[in-house]
Amino acid sequence: MAEEPVREVKVWDGWVRLFHWSIVVLLAVSWVSMKTGNVEVHYVSGYTILTLLLFRIAWGVAGSDTARFTRFLRSPLAGLRHLRQFRRREPDTEIGHNAAGGWMVLVLLGLLLVQATTGLFANHEPGFSYDAHGPLALKVSDGTSAWLTGIHHLNSILVLGAVGLHVLAVLSYRVVKGHDLIGPMVTGFKSLPARLAAPRMGSPVLAAGFLAVAALAVWGITRLG
Repeated sequence: MAEEPVREVKVWDGWVRLFHWSIVVLLAVSWVSMKTGNVEVHYVSGYTILTLLLFRIAWGVAGSDTARFTRFLRSPLAGLRHLRQFRRREPDTEIGHNAAGGWMVLVLLGLLLVQATTGLFANHEPGFSYDAHGPLALKVSDGTSAWLTGIHHLNSILVLGAVGLHVLAVLSYRVVKGHDLIGPMVTGFKSLPARLAAPRMGSPVLAAGFLAVAALAVWGITRLG
């Protein structure tokens, strides 16, 4: 039987790729700045992460097909069925996130949103100066700020765990199934069966607008403190 013809298809727009790799860098910056006690860099990194998260949520509603939550979030049962076939080595025909990967994306976005949001209220963080606090820390009671600071530290462990699981999954797909998930997130293109229609890419103007509004919103939050 002849092999099915394939073609290079653009599956990830530049905005999704920018978000993905920027988050990778910013998480490293946040971790290093926390370990070295560099509070200014830590907060700027957190503000940038929050800006990107707000942008990604908006882009997940009105962006490219592969970026939209409604396109890659399937039922939990679909995710479990996908995982049951994990050991089966077969061609990669997924245009965007697979059924299990979509839920991993949602978990990561949720954990990062909790981390960035609680950081706004964090106060008296270990490793930083006594006066270091988020822009909204003084807008709530000391008890509430301390509670949110505790969540911030606990959630950081969950973030690192989820990131580690994500990296392990990507490597496992490469070794076990022969699927390259990293290359398309770098170039935007993926080899897919020619019978599959290319996903629609979102408007760059709309994306830039979303990013600008997100940045303005976060800037406004920082001015509150």
